[in-house]
Amino acid sequence: MAKIKEIARKRRSIRKYKTDKFGVNAILECIDVAKEAPSGSNAQPWHFVIVEDDGLKKELREVCEKGEKKFYSHVKGKLAEWLESKGLNWQKPFLTDVPYIIAVFSHKKSPYSRESVWIAVGYLILAIEEKGLASLTYTPPNRSEVAKLLNCPEDYRLEVLIPVGYAGEDKVKEPRKGLDEIVSVNRW
Repeated sequence: MAKIKEIARKRRSIRKYKTDKFGVNAILECIDVAKEAPSGSNAQPWHFVIVEDDGLKKELREVCEKGEKKFYSHVKGKLAEWLESKGLNWQKPFLTDVPYIIAVFSHKKSPYSRESVWIAVGYLILAIEEKGLASLTYTPPNRSEVAKLLNCPEDYRLEVLIPVGYAGEDKVKEPRKGLDEIVSVNRW
């Protein structure tokens, strides 16, 4: 348990990456871990698309930033304050800076497909961390447009884009709540 806890404690959401390349086998090994996740009815309703082509990454960034501009124009209140405090905006340079983006899809008609896929994503990001790589779970506001760009079949939906590369920032992990704040026994 100590090893997995250490990996989980180290993992951070990285938005700045080095452009250093590495072999796609590292990504395949991480996906090989993700596919071991449990799933409703053992349907294994996930599909992973590895994007490494620079031209396609540029197109992805353009589509995502179009959606982000629209999203950011409507954000107000506490979310707007939080985004500003973190220096986040509609621009997503990490989509073209990283060597790889993993697009993760769920099969719409499989039981508990979204829940199952997100468990697999949890496995995936820990495997990426264990490899000494960095990642981010990025959910674009216009996922259907992104899915179309990646030739996604109609019976699948894009859940998340995961940029993967070497961290280009020395980011401190956001504080986590203590067990006493998140756990109850028997009842709330």
